[in-house]
Amino acid sequence: MEVAVASRALAVWEHRKVVGLLVRRDLKVKYQQSVLGYAWTMLEPLALTMVYFFVFGVILQAERGMPEEAMAQGGFLLFLVAGILPWNSFGAMLSEAPRAMITHGKLITTMKVPREIFPMATVGTKFVEYLLTLPVLLVFVVVLGGSFSVMGLLVWLPAAVLLQFAFGLGMTLFLSSVNVMFRDVERMVRIITRLLFYGSAILYPATMVLQAGIPEWLKVVYQLNPLLGIFEMHRAVWFADFAELTPTAIALWSSVVGSFLMLVIGYWTFRRLEMSVLKEL
Repeated sequence: MEVAVASRALAVWEHRKVVGLLVRRDLKVKYQQSVLGYAWTMLEPLALTMVYFFVFGVILQAERGMPEEAMAQGGFLLFLVAGILPWNSFGAMLSEAPRAMITHGKLITTMKVPREIFPMATVGTKFVEYLLTLPVLLVFVVVLGGSFSVMGLLVWLPAAVLLQFAFGLGMTLFLSSVNVMFRDVERMVRIITRLLFYGSAILYPATMVLQAGIPEWLKVVYQLNPLLGIFEMHRAVWFADFAELTPTAIALWSSVVGSFLMLVIGYWTFRRLEMSVLKEL
């Protein structure tokens, strides 16, 4: 088993240029015949941030879950931007994951390359789009008076990116293969994506849930969502000095263990269904 995994990993590495070609192709197709082109990668999350800030920040006053000192370091608006930008790429990846194999059906049946390349291309495309939104985040940091710490840049940011990539790749491998066999998966993912969005503390501090008057076991279940810790890591880059805005021990370990398990499960499922998927395609 270990030898087979190592040989497949080596084969994927040898065909890494194919992944790059697929990513560039997907980006060109997405933004072709568009006047603003890649600017939409920044404009869409920016518009969403303004809407969510008005609804959750002004009307629902979700900023009450943040420490008062954090309001002088970017406040609730920076909190939202730092969560929405990585979620925007992850949510888009999750919505496209079920069709990662179906979309490349003709290439899969004609090209002699490791099939893992095609789900990886989907994840890679969304990762590049996330990188393109970083200038927006940096503008908000400068304008709002945000700051970063060494801990944030050297620990939280690399951990957040690595775990999000691992979790996303595992989900894409799993969903892309299962959806070929059961097309209902694609519709189920739409519902799950929405639930994960509101259950991962993107629009509100997790402390609002952890300090609410609900049973302790529900609080533990809430923190077992791997995405909760991942997106708190993204925000901890700018709010590393505030314990209320960094992952709890449960959320942190859930992110690490959950991302690793998702990658293992996704790859195992992908390999298990590979031949059946080829027959369906």
